[in-house]
Amino acid sequence: MAPDPDDDALRWDGDDDPTLAPGWKTVGKPVPLAGASDETTDAATGVVDEDTGVATSDADEGSRAQTGSVELVVLGILGGIYLLYTIGWFITALRTTAPGLGIVDDAMYSLGLWLAVLAPALWLGLSFWLPGSRRSRLLWLIGGAIVLVPVPFVLGVTA
Repeated sequence: MAPDPDDDALRWDGDDDPTLAPGWKTVGKPVPLAGASDETTDAATGVVDEDTGVATSDADEGSRAQTGSVELVVLGILGGIYLLYTIGWFITALRTTAPGLGIVDDAMYSLGLWLAVLAPALWLGLSFWLPGSRRSRLLWLIGGAIVLVPVPFVLGVTA
């Protein structure tokens, strides 16, 4: 019985490669590291895996660690809190008038209110930009969620 030409569309050359784990398929060519002359030797930048022929590095494994599900949920919740804080400070800045003590005093009061509007977004952005571990990032975000509460909005001072 001749093979059906439609079945050829469902197969790739190399599907029967014994070095692949069950269920995995070869895609593209393995890329050796720059300066790696022998596949089994340590290069200055990494190691070439003997089984797959793909270059790996200890630094790559540490930097490519995936974010866990719980951490993503916590980051999403904290991001939502910071968005609500920004909205709360924005409403406070729109509803609050300067005390009217003088031109410089009013200008500084208004500047402080608008910087308070930007503070949650800046804190959130800087916590991801600054170097550090995931734990320190989460601690900074939780600390910011405590410090940046829009107290005038929460207490209803601007109503």
